[in-house]
Amino acid sequence: MKQNGLQDGITTSGIVVATLRGPDGKIKSRTHHNMVVTAGKEHVADQLAGLLQGSMSHMAIGTGATAQALTDTALQTELNRKAFTSKDQGVGGDANKVIYVTSWPAGEGTGAITEAGIFNAASAGTMLARTTFPVKNKGVSDSLTLTWTLSIN
Repeated sequence: MKQNGLQDGITTSGIVVATLRGPDGKIKSRTHHNMVVTAGKEHVADQLAGLLQGSMSHMAIGTGATAQALTDTALQTELNRKAFTSKDQGVGGDANKVIYVTSWPAGEGTGAITEAGIFNAASAGTMLARTTFPVKNKGVSDSLTLTWTLSIN
């Protein structure tokens, strides 16, 4: 809401960089936008109020084709979920950004990947954000790293 020339609304936005590396070392990277879903926004409010929902800890990939929506609470077709490889706030001097990274080595999460999400549990849990993208065919010998940057503006 804008009042007296000041902006007092909080917005969330994010991007996901998907890096798929073949066994020959060749890299295919693409950047995709994501959606912070309603449950994720409620989770942020919970964190501000100190009501202690678990913090975000896992990323999941899947094969669902339905576009992301604010009402999403899970991936359409989850294939694999892993704990974050890293989670950092304030990288590059911007304390309003959090960067989550998760890697799937060769043999894990193999399939035609078309969606990803951030969650606060190893299974089920609260979804913070979801993205869909054109198929990334992860073969058994390929590795995949998702670097997900969320900004609170």
